[in-house]
Amino acid sequence: MIKKLRMIMDFVKIEHTLFALPFAYLGAFLAKEGLIDLKSAILIATAFTGLRTAAMTFNRIIDREIDALNPRTANRHLPRGLITLGEAYAIAGISLAVYFVSAYLINDLAFKLSPIPAITTYIYPYLKRFTTLSHYFLGLNLGFAPMAGWIVIKNSFDIFGDAKLPFLIGIAVIFWVAGFDIIYALQDYDFDRKHGLYSFPARYGLRAAKIAAFVNHLIFYGILVFSFTHFYKPGVFLKIGLVIIFLLILAQHYVVYRGEDEKRIQIAFYNINAALSSSLFIFTFLDVVL
Repeated sequence: MIKKLRMIMDFVKIEHTLFALPFAYLGAFLAKEGLIDLKSAILIATAFTGLRTAAMTFNRIIDREIDALNPRTANRHLPRGLITLGEAYAIAGISLAVYFVSAYLINDLAFKLSPIPAITTYIYPYLKRFTTLSHYFLGLNLGFAPMAGWIVIKNSFDIFGDAKLPFLIGIAVIFWVAGFDIIYALQDYDFDRKHGLYSFPARYGLRAAKIAAFVNHLIFYGILVFSFTHFYKPGVFLKIGLVIIFLLILAQHYVVYRGEDEKRIQIAFYNINAALSSSLFIFTFLDVVL
């Protein structure tokens, strides 16, 4: 059972929850302007873990035939038969149940809006077959996080009122995710071109993709700074955090500039971005509570 559980966690890349979860907590702490209650903290974790697990499982199911053809992904669990299609659907179903139950227990608005992210996560894997906007649609899925964290605490969301900050942070996240998803797609450049997939590198070339990724991250950073400057008044901790985030962006693109091999992509895609989202949350948290 332990071996199977580890396999399932690897199948859904549970560690990638670090991309979205800090932004959800960020929205909640900004809404509360301090520490949130334990119930809310737990329900945010269960809701986002459930949804992200379902999203990854959808991606694996829908892309299983493409993954089997791609040498980089042919060893994934579904192509190798380590996890059956039936088991994958069961994982998705259980994960969605955890997500919807968590949303129900949070508040009315969270439950009413909960189908929207579930639908967009299911749509995303199909888009790479038709449009390079798939990178931004993936960003939308994660962009819901700070807005949802706000809703957990407020049970309301007025983008023309007090919710301007989480809304703009959510918009910024769209560009952040699009940027690092373009970086991730660099490693499948040849395969995507051969099979007619619409990743940005396959459509416009490696150099253009690196430039586009960097521009997206500059837009992310610009919106982030604008948002906190105009709707929050950052203190010393958040100012330090924003400097660190800019340095992490530069580090990420320096790594990619040096080459597109899988090891470099892993560092740029996962390690640096996990550090970036965690840093934003930690320094904002310190700014809010101290």
